[in-house]
Amino acid sequence: MKKWENEWPKKDTHYHNHQNKKMAHINLGNELPGIRGPMAFRPETAKPLNELAEILLRDDNNTLSRGERELIATYVSYLNNCFFCQNAHGGIAQYYLQCDIQFIDGVKKDFNSMAVTNKMKALLSVAASVQKGGKFVTTEQIEAAKNAGATDIEIHDTVLIAAAFCMFNRYVDGLGTSAPTDRQFYIGRGKQRAEEGYLHFDLYK
Repeated sequence: MKKWENEWPKKDTHYHNHQNKKMAHINLGNELPGIRGPMAFRPETAKPLNELAEILLRDDNNTLSRGERELIATYVSYLNNCFFCQNAHGGIAQYYLQCDIQFIDGVKKDFNSMAVTNKMKALLSVAASVQKGGKFVTTEQIEAAKNAGATDIEIHDTVLIAAAFCMFNRYVDGLGTSAPTDRQFYIGRGKQRAEEGYLHFDLYK
């Protein structure tokens, strides 16, 4: 068993008592939830995907906080109706932002009514347009983000996070993976993932 699979033991009673029981579209050779299953099945592709996530979501050479970046990932995953990703990254965002699940749900439902900065509201609007398709992003949205204080790099990273999570979401759901239905499960895992990052896993041992 690969080192990183130990986080999601095949006989994890809590997971098996609360998971969506549907079978994946292909035989992944494991019972790991969400993106973990395909990553264990194809570690060669998991490595660059995790490296991308590490740079986009955790690199400290960024003027967007880790919590803000995870919030963008959570919101896009919500728009794509990806249960695993929106809850997994929502749990991480919740840990970073020191908020409760109701706040994360409120941002997903209507970020304009929530206590986030005007810059974040503008960037979430851009992310929502990327989720629909790249050409839905307007010059007006970009100008609004800049007027709210967003830098070119912050706009760049918002677009790339949104685009990347459309890929991650479709990877998870396109293979019909299962996921725990107990949302507290993801909150508990959020702290661990936030502290260990996306490169914690040794994919080749």
